[in-house]
Formats: sequence, structure tokens, C-alpha cells
Amino acid sequence: MELKTKISAEDGQQDLVITREFELPVELLFKAYIEPEIVAQWMGTKVLKLENKNHGGYQFETSDPKGNVVFKANGVIHEYIDNQRITRTFEMENSPFAVQLEFLEFESVRDTTSKLTMHIIYKSGDLRDQMLKLPFAQGINMAHNRLQEIVNKLKQ
Repeated sequence: MELKTKISAEDGQQDLVITREFELPVELLFKAYIEPEIVAQWMGTKVLKLENKNHGGYQFETSDPKGNVVFKANGVIHEYIDNQRITRTFEMENSPFAVQLEFLEFESVRDTTSKLTMHIIYKSGDLRDQMLKLPFAQGINMAHNRLQEIVNKLKQ
């Protein structure tokens, strides 16, 4: 099955571009990235903090069924333009991966369709390539599928 979320990574570079079209108006797609309750559902994580503003911050935490924390991530929101753009850092705690810079662009394609473009810059090409060796593409595609499914229910 072909993944709906596309990842483009040129050899020898330290960045990648992720694109996905959603059957959602751009306002609902953007809402899925800024409403803590919605983010928690499609990302499958606890949202400890989500300050949607310039110089705001965020913090996510995921636990296993026994309550042990298995994933923590945080970052700073450097630019926030409602329904258009979020520029942020992303750091996975207790991980070999350095902080990455993410540019999220939200655009309306049609009244009921929108597109998300994520441009992610890693500290090095090697770190980017390590990330791509993980089941990264399948994971983000699965998360975006959940986003579409969860937000579809909000449309009704």
C-alpha cells in the first residue's frame, strides 16, 4: 500500500520535506496541530504543554501501559501564524538525535482539502539518514492517517 504522507530526502543533504494532503479545510488541519486534546489523540501522547504563540513552547510525553515514560519531546515555537505556519524546534529527550528545526506550512488546496508541508533540518546529514533508517515514514504516515480520522469526526 502506498503511503499518503510523502517524504523527500536528497542524497548528501541534512534536511527532508514531508508533504501530505488531507480531506480537511485548512482551519481544521491547523487545529489538529494546536489543540492539545486533538494532538494527544492523533500523536498518541500526553501533551504537557502547548503554547501556540511566538516564543511559546511545547512538551509531549508518552508512557507504556505500566506508566513508564518511554518518550519525551519538547521544543520552542519560534513563529506562529494562525492557519498558515508554525516554525519550531523539536528535541527528543534521552535520544542520540540533536535538536531539529521544523517549518510547518499549512495551505488550502480547495474548500475541503488542505496540504501540510514540513521542512525539517537536522544537525547533519548523518543524523537525518539515521532517522530515515527507522520506521519513520510508516510512523508519520500512520499518525497522519489518525489525524485525518479523528478530525473527520469533528467535521460532522
